[in-house]
Amino acid sequence: MVTRILFLFLVCCLLLGAQSDPAPAKPPTPQLPPDMTIYYFCLLTRGPKAGTGTKEELAAGQAAHMANINRLANAGKLLVAGPFMDRGDWRGIFIFKCASLEEAKELVASDPLVNDQRLIADVRPWLTMKGNIRDPEFPTPLFKPNP
Repeated sequence: MVTRILFLFLVCCLLLGAQSDPAPAKPPTPQLPPDMTIYYFCLLTRGPKAGTGTKEELAAGQAAHMANINRLANAGKLLVAGPFMDRGDWRGIFIFKCASLEEAKELVASDPLVNDQRLIADVRPWLTMKGNIRDPEFPTPLFKPNP
């Protein structure tokens, strides 16, 4: 009899526990200090298909890459873009101003050289002081060097 009662008690506990477990909560959005903002930094590195193709294909890919950069910059999403000059595996950077990491990854995915695997993109949220990037929303840098 005692065994049966314990068994029923355990079954009830399991059923109640299964019903009351809430869905996992999303991690809270961190509260930023008022003088800080998040941008999205993308490091572009040499991809597995870098340098492959004819001279014409490489030129067309570069032209499409530059057109995409201009499109994103004109849309106000891409604040900084540029190559590294040492011709190493690090090829360039992008800094995006957008709403989320997911949006930044979507913007990077629009790049033809990333799609062709000539470049590999690593996108990360980056915290910096408002005004450290020339950004129309924060026209005056908060940090001013001492004279």
